[in-house]
Amino acid sequence: MRQLIAAILLSCFSLAPAYAAEFTVGGINHFGLAVTDIEASKKFFVDTLGFELLGEDSEYPSAFVANEEILVTLWRVTDPNTAVAFDRKNNVGLHHVAFNIDSFEALDALHGVLVKVPGVVIEFSPEPLSGGPTKHMMIREPSGNRLEFIHQPPR
Repeated sequence: MRQLIAAILLSCFSLAPAYAAEFTVGGINHFGLAVTDIEASKKFFVDTLGFELLGEDSEYPSAFVANEEILVTLWRVTDPNTAVAFDRKNNVGLHHVAFNIDSFEALDALHGVLVKVPGVVIEFSPEPLSGGPTKHMMIREPSGNRLEFIHQPPR
């Protein structure tokens, strides 16, 4: 599977149009999640994952949280009672967001915490990705967004 992904990525780079040399696209600056329960999602990122609350906007209900690597913006949907849950197999949109974890032990420790957090759904516990050595787990945070936590050991 990794060889297939590598081949696809290499073919994409070799097919890049000539104008791509005029600019460079860097890493992700931030990502925004639409949430049904801004307080529960904010609490999850701050209290469970250790992100810092940078600010909030009550006019367009939102919260801005970050760690040393990424900024996450949380935006409350207009009407949480009529919000349509995302279906990764049938809707166009963000499939999931993956966060790096420092070690296998830290991944297991995080899993131990997440199983106790109200509103978090564990989609699958830490397991090898494509036979390993990388391990990952997938959850849904309190508003239903899919988050992956992954540790890929050095090669």
